[in-house]
Amino acid sequence: MLKTLHETETQLDKNLIRVGVIGCGYWGPNYIRIFSELPNSCVSVCCDMDSSKLGLIEKVYPFIKKTTNYLDVLKDPTVDAVCISTPATTHYKIAKDALLYGKHILIEKPMSLCVDEGRDLVETAKDKNRVLVIGHVYLYHSAVQWIKRFISSGEIGDVYYLYSTRTGLGPIRKDVNAMWDLATHDISICLYLLDCMPVNVSAKGFSYLQNGIEDVVFLVLEFPEKIVCHIHASWLDPYKIRRLTIVGSKKMLVFNDTDLFENLKILDKGASVKETHTTYEDFLLQVRTGDIHIPKVESVEPLKSQCIHFLNCLKKGVMPLTNGEESLKVIQVLEAANKSLKNGGISVEVRCR
Repeated sequence: MLKTLHETETQLDKNLIRVGVIGCGYWGPNYIRIFSELPNSCVSVCCDMDSSKLGLIEKVYPFIKKTTNYLDVLKDPTVDAVCISTPATTHYKIAKDALLYGKHILIEKPMSLCVDEGRDLVETAKDKNRVLVIGHVYLYHSAVQWIKRFISSGEIGDVYYLYSTRTGLGPIRKDVNAMWDLATHDISICLYLLDCMPVNVSAKGFSYLQNGIEDVVFLVLEFPEKIVCHIHASWLDPYKIRRLTIVGSKKMLVFNDTDLFENLKILDKGASVKETHTTYEDFLLQVRTGDIHIPKVESVEPLKSQCIHFLNCLKKGVMPLTNGEESLKVIQVLEAANKSLKNGGISVEVRCR
């Protein structure tokens, strides 16, 4: 069995990487915690436009400098890298400025809200020889890594279809809809597991709380070889669900991220067509049911694995798993889905450019 992503991360040297965290709302404090705990990094400054959020950081990390102007972080010559955890509509502007100031970047998903801006960030990072990592955090999840190896091994057989549910009651965004906020995770997972792009995508969404901002979205991604993926994303739902089901020709798999103890199950179930030579029928459908296997998967905080990977990319020249080019593929799918969403759910071709 191949080593996991976490196991292959090498030990960094003792030179600290000084990180500036921009955005101290939902995810920012977690980034501050992790980069402060890791032995080879520290958070030297953090930024948020809301001074009350900085006040909360001050209580726990009084030694970290605080500012309400992100340019203060970028102009600080002691800052090696910045972590951008701000609303999605601000990602492009802040990331572009950070690259121009020569900073390495770890930015929350989505990298940008359109392909052209995302492509500009990728090209700017190349020109400046800076590391650009996008926070598609589920690709650093030990269970998703396990699933990737399981599919590659052929044990599941041919993948027929996938469906995912990502729902809950909030947090409710004001800048993007549930598709850009939640379904981005599932799209990145599907592209990673299948290692290919969908041909077409369709999306239907509905706005109940805010005009023009869909609270619930249903997407269908059509991949080559008749593989289809259905995604249900909503922040207006009574239950928090984070579940992915994969149906293959040999076995089936369920990944339930809200189950702390048995989040991955392999079901030895399937169906097949058996040819017959009777007078009454030419084939017979056979359904097979077998055991349920719960593999042991290491429990590692995905966000921590992502941060460790980011530091290794800086220090060891590792190619980022969630690099800009890979993130552009996710945005291409989202752009096509957004076009479908605004046109009544029509099927839209995913154009790779």
